[in-house]
Amino acid sequence: MSVHPVNKAVSYAGQALGYTAFCAALAYFSTSPTYQHLPPDGALVKLSLQHAGQRKEPCRERTPEELAKLAPNMRVATVCGRERVPVAVEIELDGRSLVSAVVPPSGLSRDGSSTLYRRANVTAGSHKVIAKLKDAPTGDFNYIKEITVDLKPGAILLLDFDAKAGGWVFRT
Repeated sequence: MSVHPVNKAVSYAGQALGYTAFCAALAYFSTSPTYQHLPPDGALVKLSLQHAGQRKEPCRERTPEELAKLAPNMRVATVCGRERVPVAVEIELDGRSLVSAVVPPSGLSRDGSSTLYRRANVTAGSHKVIAKLKDAPTGDFNYIKEITVDLKPGAILLLDFDAKAGGWVFRT
């Protein structure tokens, strides 16, 4: 069995051909196909929230008899369940439903935050936005905010929820 050495000129020509093909493909895909983020007359509405619903069951006080049955290091007077309620979210744009979701809490014990991210392309212009959130075990939506926004072409409206700031936060 004999091994024939490859001619260096043929080897270099093959490498040059391979590199040229790679560079041509790279140049083509760096400019084509063209990417259009939004239509020319469009805007974007993004909903991004992370919020923990209220506890599913209210906290309760243990009776003296219950406390007496427990070991001394386990005698905590107030008992609170860990599980939280799902968070319901509704977003309306000009009377049309944009988002309607019930988001379960995260975590093995269902005691974490509910997280939601949605985005929707809309036309630019003036829009009436109504945002609703329900995080209580009973009753109707307990956080409601209504605004009118003027979205320019290419604008992004961000809807966020911050309970410490009083509820819904709108940013453009």
